[in-house]
Amino acid sequence: MELKVCKFGGTSMATKDSVLKVKNIIQSDNSRRFVIVSAPGKRFPGDEKVTDLLYACYEEKNISGSCRGYFDKIRERFVSLVKELELDFDIIPYLDQVEKGIIESTSPDYAASRGEYLSAIIMAQVLKMDFVDAADVIKFTAKGIFDSEFTNDLVSKRLSFYNGAVIPGFYGTLPDGKIKTFTRGGSDFTGAIVARAVEADIYENWTDVDGFMTTDPRIVNNPRLIDYLSYDELRELSYMGAGVLHPESTFPLQATGIPINIKNTFNPSAPGTMIVKDTATVSAPRLITGIAGRKGFTTIFIKKSMMNSEIGFCRKVLSVLEYYGINMEHMPTGIDTMSLIIADNELENNLDEILDRIRGKVNPDLIYIYRNISLIAIVGHGMSNQLGTAAKVFSALANANINVKMIDQGSSEINIIVGVNADDMNRAISAIYHAFF
Repeated sequence: MELKVCKFGGTSMATKDSVLKVKNIIQSDNSRRFVIVSAPGKRFPGDEKVTDLLYACYEEKNISGSCRGYFDKIRERFVSLVKELELDFDIIPYLDQVEKGIIESTSPDYAASRGEYLSAIIMAQVLKMDFVDAADVIKFTAKGIFDSEFTNDLVSKRLSFYNGAVIPGFYGTLPDGKIKTFTRGGSDFTGAIVARAVEADIYENWTDVDGFMTTDPRIVNNPRLIDYLSYDELRELSYMGAGVLHPESTFPLQATGIPINIKNTFNPSAPGTMIVKDTATVSAPRLITGIAGRKGFTTIFIKKSMMNSEIGFCRKVLSVLEYYGINMEHMPTGIDTMSLIIADNELENNLDEILDRIRGKVNPDLIYIYRNISLIAIVGHGMSNQLGTAAKVFSALANANINVKMIDQGSSEINIIVGVNADDMNRAISAIYHAFF
């Protein structure tokens, strides 16, 4: 029989009605045996996500020694959900344990993980399935690095004893037993870990949209739905702002080729988007697959005559970023110039120090800062075999009177990255979309 692993996002866990929709989805298909859940999200506009409340609890504890102010909101939220679902289950002892644990914790990770923990306990009661704590099977090294092979062995062995189980997403444990979380949105990653370990036929990722769109529907009205995506295309689009799926969540599955099906909890009959290893075997050829953009970048432009003849120039510049622990997004270069594209949140308050250190390392003729940059990715495997794709992109931008600040394309030709002023990003995405679709 086919085996499916299902992950449900925060919107799916937010209310009685949404939880009952999850129950109906699971019970409608006997192959849906392992369920991963996120913390409850917003119930209505202006509501607070449980994870945000938990982070606030930890901050409150640090300030006052108690987290009662924020934790009362969390307590009310989960008690109400259990009551509305008419479960014969006392959640109070679990809530007491969590509140005590937050007060005693020395890291925000414990607090942040408890939304998923409590959510999974409730969902196990709803589905009458076993609860398996991620703390027992998801493992990190002492340096906080996810231990993939050890985890795979633990999850595979543990879940082999269950015909069905509910597992909380987002967290695992360090060797000393302390809770360690993935980055925000890491429940997607947990779902992929479980799917790999049990050798699932399909990993279903249930959210509140029908699948991946060719671009952001807040920018382009009613964009096309993408029926098939490759793992590589998904990575590019997710990283550049398409927020349907965590960008790292495909890593556990890429080697195995297990497909990911993005589905809508609130429209379960929709086919969604299928993410596969190679779209060529399942989908008609297409020039581009999707367009995504992110705001919030700064460009450090460096110019020095005869830079190309100076051995180690780029290494010296990049060593400054390494010294400050800064990730670089792109590095377009010319014969006498190089540009470093860096997310604003990486620079924080260190920009002046970084510039001074670069000057000391390479003595440039000029350093100039371009702020307020947005990056747009045009993604698709079909671009590598089609002449004129870049010309079509830049013609669309020129016709929309948009100035291009940066261009980058890798040798794989799966994407073209362009930088524009942040104020022009939405118009640029719209212009490119309508040029191709």
